[in-house]
Amino acid sequence: MPDLETISAAIATNVRGQRAHRGMTLDELAARSGVSRGMLIQIEQGRTNPSINTLSRIAEALGVTVGRIVEVSETPVVRVVHAADVVTFRHAAGGEARLLVGADTPAILELWDWRFGPGEHHDGDPHPAGTREMLTVLEGELTLTVYGKSHTVGTDEAVVFNADRPHRYANDGTAPLRFVMVVIEPREQAD
Repeated sequence: MPDLETISAAIATNVRGQRAHRGMTLDELAARSGVSRGMLIQIEQGRTNPSINTLSRIAEALGVTVGRIVEVSETPVVRVVHAADVVTFRHAAGGEARLLVGADTPAILELWDWRFGPGEHHDGDPHPAGTREMLTVLEGELTLTVYGKSHTVGTDEAVVFNADRPHRYANDGTAPLRFVMVVIEPREQAD
């Protein structure tokens, strides 16, 4: 896996490049993403390590995947992501979310590998309208809460849901939890 400094530099370059490609000012990106101008400046200068939620809001505002934002190198026609190159977001309690691979055409797609210890959770911000998430539990039991209603998903079970509303992934059990998730976000439709 690339070191934190390399990932921060890639995020800085990719956010700045995507923003410039769209002709957006920092103020416009701040308004569209809900991320402060000051935070965007720190990100584009590689001086901070943004959270998954912050990266998600920036990626959504730019119309790309989180994978595209954290990508360390250019994407070839065929891209094999080696284990050492997978970007990992570590949770304070010990869990982690690994963005295995992402693509931004024709739809925005992301493949994630999540791991939570007992009692850990992650609150997901609502994605754009039409976004769906599919996941399968590889180990343990997931408590998925979507728009206030909880669902239990056990080992070897799968679920698909509309992710354009508040949602939470939680390990309410006593054993480790691991699940693989795909996020499918439609591209913006032309008027």
